Amino acid sequence: MEFREIYCTSCKKVVGRYNIKFYNEDKIAELMKTSHVYHVRNGHQINIRKFEKN
Repeated sequence: MEFREIYCTSCKKVVGRYNIKFYNEDKIAELMKTSHVYHVRNGHQINIRKFEKN
């Protein structure tokens, strides 16, 4: 399965992991604005990367 992982480099932890099958890029961008706004507002560096789980 493939996932998109939202990773905060400032905190050095995974903030969220979302299945590519159900969450496209638009939905992940919407989640960033609503659920993970704490990290963005505090100036943390956020990366969205692909994660593959076998």
